[in-house]
Amino acid sequence: MYYRIQDFIGLRKWKYVDRSIYIKNVTDAKSVTKEQFEKLLLCDSMHDLVKDEVIDSLLELHYIEECEKGDKPSKWSTLKEYDNYYFPKMNLMITGKCNLNCIHCFNAKDNDRLNSELSFDEIIDILNQARDTGVNGFTITGGEPTVHKHFMDIIRAIYDRDMFVFELNTNGILLTQKMLDEFKEIGCHPLIKISYDGVGYHNWMRQNDKAEEKTLKAIELCIKNGFRVKAQVQVNLKNLDVMMDTARLLNDMGVDEMRIIRTTEAPRWEQNSPNSTIPLEMYYKTMLDFAREYIKSDMKMVINVWQFYFLYSSSKSYSLQPIASSKKNFNIRTPICPGNRGMIAITSGGEVVPCMQMSGFFLERGISLANVKTRPLKDIITKSEYLNVAMATLLQQVISNDKCGNCKYYMACAGGCPALGRLYSPKQDDFFHQDVTKCIFFENGWYDRVVKALDGWTLQNSLDI
Repeated sequence: MYYRIQDFIGLRKWKYVDRSIYIKNVTDAKSVTKEQFEKLLLCDSMHDLVKDEVIDSLLELHYIEECEKGDKPSKWSTLKEYDNYYFPKMNLMITGKCNLNCIHCFNAKDNDRLNSELSFDEIIDILNQARDTGVNGFTITGGEPTVHKHFMDIIRAIYDRDMFVFELNTNGILLTQKMLDEFKEIGCHPLIKISYDGVGYHNWMRQNDKAEEKTLKAIELCIKNGFRVKAQVQVNLKNLDVMMDTARLLNDMGVDEMRIIRTTEAPRWEQNSPNSTIPLEMYYKTMLDFAREYIKSDMKMVINVWQFYFLYSSSKSYSLQPIASSKKNFNIRTPICPGNRGMIAITSGGEVVPCMQMSGFFLERGISLANVKTRPLKDIITKSEYLNVAMATLLQQVISNDKCGNCKYYMACAGGCPALGRLYSPKQDDFFHQDVTKCIFFENGWYDRVVKALDGWTLQNSLDI
Protein backbone atom coordinates (compact mmCIF):
# COMPACT_ATOMS: atom_id res chain seq x y z
CA MET A 1 0.00 0.00 0.00
CA TYR A 2 1.29 3.48 -0.88
CA TYR A 3 0.81 6.54 1.31
CA ARG A 4 1.60 10.23 1.04
CA ILE A 5 1.87 12.98 3.64
CA GLN A 6 -1.15 15.25 3.52
CA ASP A 7 -0.54 18.66 1.95
CA PHE A 8 -1.19 20.46 5.23
CA ILE A 9 1.56 18.53 7.08
CA GLY A 10 5.26 19.44 6.81
CA LEU A 11 8.20 17.49 8.27
CA ARG A 12 10.75 19.68 10.08
CA LYS A 13 13.96 19.54 12.13
CA TRP A 14 15.94 22.28 13.90
CA LYS A 15 18.95 22.43 16.15
CA TYR A 16 17.88 20.47 19.25
CA VAL A 17 14.32 20.12 17.91
CA ASP A 18 13.66 17.06 15.78
CA ARG A 19 10.77 14.72 14.96
CA SER A 20 8.49 17.70 14.42
CA ILE A 21 5.70 18.59 12.05
CA TYR A 22 4.15 21.86 10.97
CA ILE A 23 0.40 21.93 10.42
CA LYS A 24 -0.71 24.54 7.90
CA ASN A 25 -1.93 27.74 9.54
CA VAL A 26 -0.79 26.60 13.01
CA THR A 27 2.15 28.63 14.27
CA ASP A 28 4.13 26.20 16.41
CA ALA A 29 5.62 22.86 15.38
CA LYS A 30 4.23 19.74 16.97
CA SER A 31 6.24 16.74 18.18
CA VAL A 32 5.51 13.21 16.99
CA THR A 33 6.95 9.93 18.21
CA LYS A 34 10.15 8.51 16.77
CA GLU A 35 8.15 5.68 15.19
CA GLN A 36 5.64 8.08 13.62
CA PHE A 37 8.36 10.36 12.26
CA GLU A 38 10.29 7.48 10.71
CA LYS A 39 7.11 6.22 9.09
CA LEU A 40 6.21 9.70 7.82
CA LEU A 41 9.55 9.84 6.03
CA LEU A 42 8.48 6.75 4.10
CA CYS A 43 5.06 8.15 3.19
CA ASP A 44 6.36 9.56 -0.08
CA SER A 45 4.19 7.49 -2.46
CA MET A 46 7.26 5.47 -3.47
CA HIS A 47 7.52 2.94 -0.64
CA ASP A 48 5.14 -0.01 -0.53
CA LEU A 49 4.25 -0.08 3.18
CA VAL A 50 2.54 -2.73 5.26
CA LYS A 51 -0.32 -1.27 7.26
CA ASP A 52 0.47 -1.42 10.98
CA GLU A 53 -0.36 0.36 14.24
CA VAL A 54 1.82 3.36 13.37
CA ILE A 55 0.21 3.76 9.95
CA ASP A 56 -3.20 3.46 11.59
CA SER A 57 -2.32 6.21 14.08
CA LEU A 58 -1.16 8.53 11.27
CA LEU A 59 -4.31 7.84 9.26
CA GLU A 60 -6.46 8.53 12.30
CA LEU A 61 -4.66 11.86 12.81
CA HIS A 62 -5.16 12.61 9.08
CA TYR A 63 -1.42 13.18 8.69
CA ILE A 64 -1.25 10.79 5.73
CA GLU A 65 -3.56 9.40 3.09
CA GLU A 66 -3.59 6.39 0.79
CA CYS A 67 -2.43 7.20 -2.73
CA GLU A 68 -1.26 5.82 -6.05
CA LYS A 69 2.42 5.11 -6.53
CA GLY A 70 4.21 8.28 -7.64
CA ASP A 71 1.61 10.71 -6.26
CA LYS A 72 4.28 12.57 -4.31
CA PRO A 73 3.70 14.90 -1.36
CA SER A 74 3.94 18.64 -1.88
CA LYS A 75 7.32 20.34 -1.74
CA TRP A 76 6.26 22.07 1.52
CA SER A 77 5.43 18.71 3.13
CA THR A 78 8.80 17.06 2.56
CA LEU A 79 11.48 17.09 5.27
CA LYS A 80 13.33 20.35 5.81
CA GLU A 81 16.26 20.55 8.21
CA TYR A 82 17.60 23.80 9.70
CA ASP A 83 20.84 24.11 11.66
CA ASN A 84 19.72 27.28 13.44
CA TYR A 85 17.62 27.42 16.62
CA TYR A 86 13.85 26.91 16.40
CA PHE A 87 11.85 30.12 15.98
CA PRO A 88 8.44 29.37 14.43
CA LYS A 89 7.04 32.91 14.45
CA MET A 90 8.06 36.40 13.38
CA ASN A 91 6.66 39.77 14.45
CA LEU A 92 7.48 42.00 11.48
CA MET A 93 7.15 45.77 11.69
CA ILE A 94 6.99 46.59 8.00
CA THR A 95 6.81 50.32 8.65
CA GLY A 96 7.24 52.73 11.53
CA LYS A 97 5.03 55.27 9.77
CA CYS A 98 1.44 55.91 10.81
CA ASN A 99 -1.59 57.83 9.56
CA LEU A 100 -2.49 58.90 13.11
CA ASN A 101 -0.65 60.96 15.70
CA CYS A 102 -1.43 59.09 18.90
CA ILE A 103 -0.35 60.87 22.05
CA HIS A 104 1.04 57.73 23.72
CA CYS A 105 2.85 56.01 20.83
CA PHE A 106 6.50 56.32 19.81
CA ASN A 107 5.47 55.52 16.21
CA ALA A 108 3.22 58.59 16.03
CA LYS A 109 3.04 60.49 12.75
CA ASP A 110 4.93 63.51 14.08
CA ASN A 111 7.83 61.50 15.54
CA ASP A 112 9.88 61.60 12.33
CA ARG A 113 13.02 60.33 14.01
CA LEU A 114 11.40 56.95 14.52
CA ASN A 115 9.41 56.71 11.28
CA SER A 116 11.66 54.32 9.36
CA GLU A 117 10.28 51.86 6.86
CA LEU A 118 11.48 48.64 5.27
CA SER A 119 11.52 48.76 1.48
CA PHE A 120 9.66 46.06 -0.44
CA ASP A 121 12.97 44.51 -1.55
CA GLU A 122 14.20 44.44 2.06
CA ILE A 123 10.99 42.77 3.18
CA ILE A 124 11.22 40.15 0.43
CA ASP A 125 14.77 39.41 1.54
CA ILE A 126 13.57 39.04 5.16
CA LEU A 127 10.74 36.73 4.06
CA ASN A 128 13.16 34.55 2.08
CA GLN A 129 15.48 34.33 5.08
CA ALA A 130 12.53 33.58 7.37
CA ARG A 131 11.40 30.72 5.13
CA ASP A 132 14.95 29.35 4.96
CA THR A 133 15.27 29.28 8.76
CA GLY A 134 11.94 27.55 9.33
CA VAL A 135 9.66 30.45 10.29
CA ASN A 136 6.02 29.53 9.78
CA GLY A 137 3.69 32.33 10.93
CA PHE A 138 3.74 36.13 11.05
CA THR A 139 2.35 38.97 13.06
CA ILE A 140 2.34 42.02 10.78
CA THR A 141 2.59 45.32 12.58
CA GLY A 142 3.75 48.94 12.43
CA GLY A 143 3.44 51.92 12.84
CA GLU A 144 0.33 51.33 10.83
CA PRO A 145 1.13 48.46 8.46
CA THR A 146 -1.56 49.34 5.94
CA VAL A 147 0.17 52.65 5.10
CA HIS A 148 3.00 50.71 3.44
CA LYS A 149 2.38 51.09 -0.29
CA HIS A 150 3.22 47.40 -0.80
CA PHE A 151 1.08 46.13 2.07
CA MET A 152 -0.98 43.65 0.03
CA ASP A 153 2.08 42.61 -1.99
CA ILE A 154 3.78 41.73 1.31
CA ILE A 155 0.81 39.65 2.46
CA ARG A 156 0.78 37.79 -0.85
CA ALA A 157 4.54 37.24 -0.70
CA ILE A 158 4.19 35.53 2.69
CA TYR A 159 1.62 33.08 1.30
CA ASP A 160 3.62 32.58 -1.90
CA ARG A 161 6.36 31.19 0.36
CA ASP A 162 3.99 28.78 2.13
CA MET A 163 3.96 30.83 5.33
CA PHE A 164 0.94 32.59 6.81
CA VAL A 165 -0.23 35.62 8.78
CA PHE A 166 -1.86 34.78 12.10
CA GLU A 167 -2.19 38.36 13.45
CA LEU A 168 -2.52 41.83 11.98
CA ASN A 169 -2.07 44.87 14.24
CA THR A 170 -3.86 47.92 12.85
CA ASN A 171 -5.85 51.02 13.72
CA GLY A 172 -8.32 49.78 11.10
CA ILE A 173 -8.84 53.09 9.35
CA LEU A 174 -7.45 51.98 5.97
CA LEU A 175 -9.09 48.54 5.95
CA THR A 176 -11.49 48.17 3.01
CA GLN A 177 -13.84 45.57 1.60
CA LYS A 178 -11.45 45.12 -1.33
CA MET A 179 -8.57 44.40 1.04
CA LEU A 180 -10.58 41.84 3.02
CA ASP A 181 -11.74 40.20 -0.19
CA GLU A 182 -8.12 39.85 -1.25
CA PHE A 183 -7.29 38.37 2.15
CA LYS A 184 -9.95 35.72 1.69
CA GLU A 185 -8.87 35.07 -1.89
CA ILE A 186 -5.34 34.12 -0.83
CA GLY A 187 -6.46 32.20 2.27
CA CYS A 188 -5.35 34.85 4.76
CA HIS A 189 -7.54 34.77 7.90
CA PRO A 190 -5.60 36.49 10.68
CA LEU A 191 -6.84 37.63 14.04
CA ILE A 192 -7.25 41.35 13.38
CA LYS A 193 -6.14 43.35 16.41
CA ILE A 194 -7.65 46.82 16.21
CA SER A 195 -6.76 49.65 18.57
CA TYR A 196 -9.75 51.35 20.17
CA ASP A 197 -9.30 53.53 23.25
CA GLY A 198 -12.74 53.81 24.72
CA VAL A 199 -16.11 55.39 24.09
CA GLY A 200 -15.63 59.14 23.77
CA TYR A 201 -11.84 59.04 24.21
CA HIS A 202 -10.52 57.41 21.06
CA ASN A 203 -10.42 60.64 19.05
CA TRP A 204 -8.48 62.38 21.82
CA MET A 205 -5.83 59.70 22.14
CA ARG A 206 -5.50 59.34 18.37
CA GLN A 207 -5.64 63.12 17.75
CA ASN A 208 -8.16 62.74 14.94
CA ASP A 209 -11.80 63.80 15.17
CA LYS A 210 -12.93 60.98 12.84
CA ALA A 211 -10.82 58.18 14.35
CA GLU A 212 -13.53 56.65 16.55
CA GLU A 213 -16.13 56.59 13.80
CA LYS A 214 -13.70 55.04 11.30
CA THR A 215 -12.30 52.51 13.75
CA LEU A 216 -15.74 51.25 14.76
CA LYS A 217 -16.67 50.93 11.08
CA ALA A 218 -13.50 48.90 10.54
CA ILE A 219 -14.39 46.55 13.40
CA GLU A 220 -17.89 46.15 11.99
CA LEU A 221 -16.49 45.46 8.50
CA CYS A 222 -14.09 42.79 9.73
CA ILE A 223 -16.76 40.97 11.73
CA LYS A 224 -19.19 41.16 8.81
CA ASN A 225 -16.57 39.43 6.65
CA GLY A 226 -15.96 36.65 9.16
CA PHE A 227 -12.66 37.85 10.61
CA ARG A 228 -12.04 37.50 14.32
CA VAL A 229 -11.35 40.83 16.02
CA LYS A 230 -9.43 41.59 19.19
CA ALA A 231 -9.93 45.17 20.36
CA GLN A 232 -6.85 46.60 22.08
CA VAL A 233 -7.91 49.28 24.54
CA GLN A 234 -5.53 51.62 26.34
CA VAL A 235 -6.68 52.40 29.88
CA ASN A 236 -5.54 55.39 31.91
CA LEU A 237 -6.91 57.87 34.42
CA LYS A 238 -8.67 59.79 31.64
CA ASN A 239 -10.80 56.99 30.18
CA LEU A 240 -11.01 54.59 33.12
CA ASP A 241 -14.67 55.33 33.79
CA VAL A 242 -15.81 54.22 30.31
CA MET A 243 -14.26 50.73 30.30
CA MET A 244 -17.55 48.96 30.99
CA ASP A 245 -19.41 51.03 28.39
CA THR A 246 -16.63 50.22 25.95
CA ALA A 247 -16.89 46.51 26.74
CA ARG A 248 -20.64 46.56 26.15
CA LEU A 249 -20.23 48.31 22.79
CA LEU A 250 -17.54 45.90 21.57
CA ASN A 251 -19.35 42.81 22.86
CA ASP A 252 -22.57 43.79 21.10
CA MET A 253 -20.63 44.32 17.87
CA GLY A 254 -19.35 40.73 18.04
CA VAL A 255 -15.74 41.34 19.03
CA ASP A 256 -14.01 38.13 20.17
CA GLU A 257 -11.69 39.62 22.77
CA MET A 258 -11.11 42.92 24.52
CA ARG A 259 -7.55 43.47 25.67
CA ILE A 260 -7.21 46.27 28.20
CA ILE A 261 -3.67 47.65 28.31
CA ARG A 262 -2.38 49.98 31.01
CA THR A 263 -0.95 53.04 29.27
CA THR A 264 2.62 52.96 30.57
CA GLU A 265 4.87 55.76 31.74
CA ALA A 266 6.53 56.30 28.34
CA PRO A 267 8.17 59.71 27.75
CA ARG A 268 5.76 60.68 24.96
CA TRP A 269 2.69 59.82 27.05
CA GLU A 270 4.03 61.69 30.08
CA GLN A 271 4.71 64.73 27.91
CA ASN A 272 1.31 64.78 26.20
CA SER A 273 -0.84 63.76 29.16
CA PRO A 274 1.15 64.16 32.37
CA ASN A 275 0.07 62.30 35.51
CA SER A 276 -2.46 60.20 33.58
CA THR A 277 -0.94 56.75 34.07
CA ILE A 278 -2.84 54.59 36.54
CA PRO A 279 -0.60 53.73 39.52
CA LEU A 280 -0.03 49.98 39.74
CA GLU A 281 -1.97 49.40 42.97
CA MET A 282 -4.87 51.41 41.61
CA TYR A 283 -4.65 49.50 38.33
CA TYR A 284 -5.11 46.19 40.12
CA LYS A 285 -7.98 47.58 42.20
CA THR A 286 -9.91 49.21 39.36
CA MET A 287 -9.43 46.29 36.99
CA LEU A 288 -10.62 43.90 39.71
CA ASP A 289 -13.70 46.10 40.13
CA PHE A 290 -14.17 45.84 36.37
CA ALA A 291 -13.96 42.03 36.58
CA ARG A 292 -16.57 41.91 39.36
CA GLU A 293 -19.00 43.88 37.23
CA TYR A 294 -18.20 42.04 34.00
CA ILE A 295 -18.87 38.54 35.36
CA LYS A 296 -22.32 39.68 36.47
CA SER A 297 -23.18 40.80 32.93
CA ASP A 298 -24.38 38.74 29.99
CA MET A 299 -21.37 39.64 27.84
CA LYS A 300 -19.49 36.84 26.07
CA MET A 301 -16.19 38.43 25.01
CA VAL A 302 -12.93 37.12 26.36
CA ILE A 303 -11.43 39.83 28.56
CA ASN A 304 -7.65 40.12 28.73
CA VAL A 305 -6.42 42.68 31.23
CA TRP A 306 -2.74 43.28 30.53
CA GLN A 307 -0.42 41.44 32.91
CA PHE A 308 -3.35 40.65 35.23
CA TYR A 309 -6.08 38.21 34.13
CA PHE A 310 -8.16 36.55 31.42
CA LEU A 311 -11.92 36.12 31.85
CA TYR A 312 -13.68 33.36 29.86
CA SER A 313 -17.42 33.86 30.03
CA SER A 314 -18.22 30.71 28.03
CA SER A 315 -16.79 28.47 30.77
CA LYS A 316 -17.13 30.87 33.73
CA SER A 317 -13.41 30.53 34.35
CA TYR A 318 -10.39 32.79 34.56
CA SER A 319 -6.61 32.66 34.63
CA LEU A 320 -4.06 34.92 36.28
CA GLN A 321 -1.20 36.11 34.11
CA PRO A 322 1.23 36.66 37.01
CA ILE A 323 1.05 32.89 37.67
CA ALA A 324 3.28 31.51 34.93
CA SER A 325 4.42 28.33 36.67
CA SER A 326 4.10 26.23 39.82
CA LYS A 327 6.18 24.11 42.14
CA LYS A 328 5.07 21.04 40.21
CA ASN A 329 6.14 22.14 36.74
CA PHE A 330 8.81 24.75 37.48
CA ASN A 331 11.99 24.32 35.43
CA ILE A 332 14.95 26.60 36.19
CA ARG A 333 16.17 26.23 32.59
CA THR A 334 12.95 27.56 31.07
CA PRO A 335 13.37 30.82 29.10
CA ILE A 336 12.40 33.89 31.13
CA CYS A 337 9.99 34.82 28.34
CA PRO A 338 8.61 31.91 26.26
CA GLY A 339 7.24 34.54 23.86
CA ASN A 340 10.71 35.91 23.18
CA ARG A 341 11.96 32.36 22.70
CA GLY A 342 9.32 31.57 20.10
CA MET A 343 9.02 34.77 18.07
CA ILE A 344 11.65 36.86 16.30
CA ALA A 345 10.75 40.55 16.31
CA ILE A 346 12.13 42.76 13.53
CA THR A 347 11.60 46.52 13.53
CA SER A 348 11.11 48.83 10.56
CA GLY A 349 14.81 49.68 10.82
CA GLY A 350 15.83 46.02 10.61
CA GLU A 351 16.69 45.75 14.31
CA VAL A 352 16.14 42.28 15.76
CA VAL A 353 14.72 42.67 19.27
CA PRO A 354 13.46 40.19 21.90
CA CYS A 355 9.92 41.55 21.63
CA MET A 356 8.33 44.46 19.81
CA GLN A 357 7.34 46.06 23.13
CA MET A 358 11.06 46.65 23.74
CA SER A 359 11.74 48.22 20.34
CA GLY A 360 11.03 51.84 21.27
CA PHE A 361 13.03 51.50 24.47
CA PHE A 362 16.03 50.13 22.57
CA LEU A 363 15.79 52.76 19.84
CA GLU A 364 15.57 55.65 22.28
CA ARG A 365 18.70 54.42 24.06
CA GLY A 366 20.71 53.40 21.00
CA ILE A 367 20.82 49.71 21.96
CA SER A 368 21.35 47.26 19.09
CA LEU A 369 21.50 43.49 19.59
CA ALA A 370 21.50 42.61 15.87
CA ASN A 371 20.25 44.02 12.57
CA VAL A 372 18.98 41.88 9.73
CA LYS A 373 20.13 44.48 7.19
CA THR A 374 23.77 43.88 8.08
CA ARG A 375 23.75 40.27 9.27
CA PRO A 376 21.94 37.18 7.94
CA LEU A 377 18.98 36.07 10.01
CA LYS A 378 20.35 32.53 10.16
CA ASP A 379 23.50 33.81 11.88
CA ILE A 380 21.46 35.91 14.29
CA ILE A 381 19.38 32.92 15.44
CA THR A 382 22.42 30.66 15.62
CA LYS A 383 24.83 32.79 17.65
CA SER A 384 24.38 36.45 18.62
CA GLU A 385 23.76 38.85 21.48
CA TYR A 386 20.11 38.88 20.45
CA LEU A 387 19.96 35.11 20.89
CA ASN A 388 21.55 35.37 24.33
CA VAL A 389 18.74 37.69 25.42
CA ALA A 390 15.89 35.82 23.69
CA MET A 391 16.99 32.49 25.19
CA ALA A 392 17.95 33.79 28.65
CA THR A 393 16.78 31.36 31.31
CA LEU A 394 15.32 31.60 34.79
CA LEU A 395 18.63 30.26 36.09
CA GLN A 396 20.43 33.27 34.66
CA GLN A 397 17.94 35.61 36.29
CA VAL A 398 18.17 34.15 39.79
CA ILE A 399 21.96 34.17 39.58
CA SER A 400 21.94 37.82 38.47
CA ASN A 401 19.10 39.11 40.65
CA ASP A 402 19.04 38.50 44.42
CA LYS A 403 15.48 39.83 44.69
CA CYS A 404 14.21 37.08 42.39
CA GLY A 405 16.62 34.46 43.71
CA ASN A 406 15.34 34.90 47.28
CA CYS A 407 11.66 35.40 46.50
CA LYS A 408 9.21 32.76 47.72
CA TYR A 409 6.90 33.56 44.78
CA TYR A 410 9.52 33.04 42.07
CA MET A 411 8.25 29.57 41.17
CA ALA A 412 4.89 31.19 40.44
CA CYS A 413 5.87 34.31 38.49
CA ALA A 414 8.89 32.68 36.75
CA GLY A 415 10.56 36.01 36.22
CA GLY A 416 7.51 37.97 35.13
CA CYS A 417 7.77 40.09 31.98
CA PRO A 418 11.39 40.94 30.97
CA ALA A 419 10.22 44.01 29.05
CA LEU A 420 8.62 45.44 32.19
CA GLY A 421 11.63 44.44 34.27
CA ARG A 422 13.86 46.37 31.93
CA LEU A 423 11.50 49.36 31.90
CA TYR A 424 11.64 49.67 35.68
CA SER A 425 15.36 48.94 36.03
CA PRO A 426 17.69 51.86 36.81
CA LYS A 427 20.37 50.18 34.68
CA GLN A 428 20.32 50.46 30.90
CA ASP A 429 21.86 47.03 30.25
CA ASP A 430 19.92 45.03 32.86
CA PHE A 431 17.98 42.16 31.26
CA PHE A 432 17.34 40.41 34.57
CA HIS A 433 15.64 43.07 36.68
CA GLN A 434 12.48 41.96 38.46
CA ASP A 435 9.11 42.80 36.96
CA VAL A 436 7.82 45.03 39.77
CA THR A 437 4.21 44.66 38.63
CA LYS A 438 4.39 40.98 39.62
CA CYS A 439 6.16 41.81 42.88
CA ILE A 440 3.24 44.07 43.81
CA PHE A 441 0.70 41.41 42.78
CA PHE A 442 2.16 38.69 44.99
CA GLU A 443 3.58 40.67 47.89
CA ASN A 444 0.49 42.83 48.40
CA GLY A 445 -2.05 40.01 48.47
CA TRP A 446 -3.73 40.49 45.12
CA TYR A 447 -4.00 36.76 44.50
CA ASP A 448 -6.29 36.28 47.49
CA ARG A 449 -8.29 39.39 46.62
CA VAL A 450 -8.96 38.14 43.09
CA VAL A 451 -9.97 34.66 44.22
CA LYS A 452 -12.40 36.16 46.72
CA ALA A 453 -13.82 38.67 44.23
CA LEU A 454 -14.38 36.07 41.51
CA ASP A 455 -15.91 33.43 43.78
CA GLY A 456 -18.09 31.12 41.73
CA TRP A 457 -15.80 31.20 38.71
CA THR A 458 -13.08 28.57 38.24
CA LEU A 459 -9.43 29.60 38.48
CA GLN A 460 -7.46 27.69 35.85
CA ASN A 461 -4.00 28.23 37.36
CA SER A 462 -4.05 28.24 41.14
CA LEU A 463 -1.07 29.48 43.13
CA ASP A 464 1.20 26.57 44.04
CA ILE A 465 4.54 27.46 45.58
